[in-house]
Order: sequence, then C-alpha cells, then structure tokens
Amino acid sequence: MLSEFDLIARYFTRPLQHAGRAVLGIGDDCALLAPAPGMQLAVSSDMLVEGRHFFPQADPAKLGHKSLAVNLSDLAAMGARPVAFTLALSLPEARSEWLAAFSGGLFMLADEHGCELIGGDTTRGPLNICITIFGELPPGQALRRDAARIGDDIWISGTLGDARLALAGYRQEIVIDTATIEAAAVRMHEPTPRVALGIALQGIAHAAIDISDGLIGDLGHILQRSNVGATLNVDALPAGSALTRLPQEMRRRFMLAGGDDYELCFTAPASGREAILAAAHTAAIPVTRVGSIEAAAGLRLTDAGGAPLDLRLNSFDHFTSP
Repeated sequence: MLSEFDLIARYFTRPLQHAGRAVLGIGDDCALLAPAPGMQLAVSSDMLVEGRHFFPQADPAKLGHKSLAVNLSDLAAMGARPVAFTLALSLPEARSEWLAAFSGGLFMLADEHGCELIGGDTTRGPLNICITIFGELPPGQALRRDAARIGDDIWISGTLGDARLALAGYRQEIVIDTATIEAAAVRMHEPTPRVALGIALQGIAHAAIDISDGLIGDLGHILQRSNVGATLNVDALPAGSALTRLPQEMRRRFMLAGGDDYELCFTAPASGREAILAAAHTAAIPVTRVGSIEAAAGLRLTDAGGAPLDLRLNSFDHFTSP
C-alpha cells in the first residue's frame, strides 16, 4: 500500500528538467512563485467531483487531462498565460495503475502549456480533484466579465454542443448510435482550452468568459456584470461536427444550454473585426460572430432571419441541475 508521501514522490514529483517558474516547488509547507517583472497573477480554482462532474470509473488519463483543462480554460478567458498549478486529490484508494494514467494525462497537457505542478495535498476519501492554477498577464489587459460595451460584437470560438450530445447519449435521453456518441465524447472528456486565443485577444477584445455551464448562462454573466443586454443569432452558432447531423431543435438546445464546451465567448468592438480574425488565425482557432451587445437589458434570441425565438432553456447549476 502506498503512503501519502510515496504517492506524491512516485506520481507527482518530476525531474528538474520539468521545473518552471517556481522558486520552490513540491516538498515544503508552501510553494514559492515569483511573477515576471511588471506582470499580474491570475488565479483560479476548479473542483471535479465523481458522480457530479464525471462518471464513476472514468478513464483516468482523460480525467487527468480534463482536470487541468478546465482550469486552463479559466486562464484563457482572462487572456492569461499559464505558469503553475497545485493539485488537491482525494482518493478512495491509492491504486498505482490509476495514478500512473491520471498523472500521465495531467502532465501531458501541463507540458503542452508550460505549466508546472508546484504543490497540493492528497488524502483518502471520495474521488475529488481540485486544481488551483496561476497565470500571468500585463496590468490592464485582463478580459473581464464586466467590460462588455454597447455596440460590441459577440464572438464564439470553436464549436458548441458536442459534449452535451455525448452526455445525452450516455444517459439514453436520445436514441443515437455509438459511433456518434464516441465522436462527440472527445469534446466531453478531453476539452481543448483556448489559451492561445485568449492571449491573442489581449488589447482587442473587451470581455470574455469560458463556456462551461452553457452559453446562455455564461453569456448572461457578462451581461449582468457589464450592465448590458444582447441579441444572439441562434442559427449562427457553430455546431459541433457530431451535432450537425441532428435536428435543428436539438442543435439549438445543446448549443445554448449544453455546457462542458470550454470554448470562449467574448465581446469586441465592430471596428476590431479584422483584428479578431487575425488573432484567431494566429491561434489557429476558428471564431464566429453570433450577436451584439445592446443597451436594453436581457438576452434576446433570434433565428437566422432575425425573427424572435421563444426558447425556455436553463444552463447548468451545481445545486439545482440534475
């Protein structure tokens, strides 16, 4: 049986060639992290709970990836560059095979973004993963939720809805073939944080948020914090490749309220459209213009012809959603 410290040493302590910006990393009461001169730290935490955020018996390598990806997505939404993270891990038991796969998936994504594990905690209990991530960005360049302005365009990165489609298939909410479920499930299990795009949008976009709980709810946070409203062209939303084959009603529902997309929703002035497309090209991530910020409060949904849509949808909520 592995002890707590054997577990940390074997699966989460890395050789010196993986060291990053930490002055002091794993092994002491605190890590020491020095931000680059003239930069601000961006800090975010996310918790993943078995049975709430992922299925029991989830693939541990994919779970390691997703655990870090959802935190990297928060940095992307602020326009911050990843620096380091901590990991708090509660485990029912310390199984070597599970830990090797989990840490492998975690570190593969961490290395892709130059993000160093600098500390954390482990304990015995229900499977629960909590990561706190640290990034940096120049002062005044954060893509805050309260910065949307009247007249801004609303943009979406990538595509929406495939993660929710996979969940519907797993739950047998809809009749769908296994191949389609598995194609969509890549987005659910291994989301791609849009870090490069977030950084490229510094100085161009005004406000941003990552789409984790569903577009209508997450965009609603921008509208509320910025004290503005919006009109959204639902039929302009970019559907995931698996979702495009399904009926319009389902596409609309899953793209608007599905969640787990981890794309960016951001606003920018109409005068910046060419700059937005150039930033997206630099980041190699497609973006789609889907609406506009307005003075009148509330979110108005329309079809491609501009006709109002009466869609009664709710985004995910950790205490009220099933």
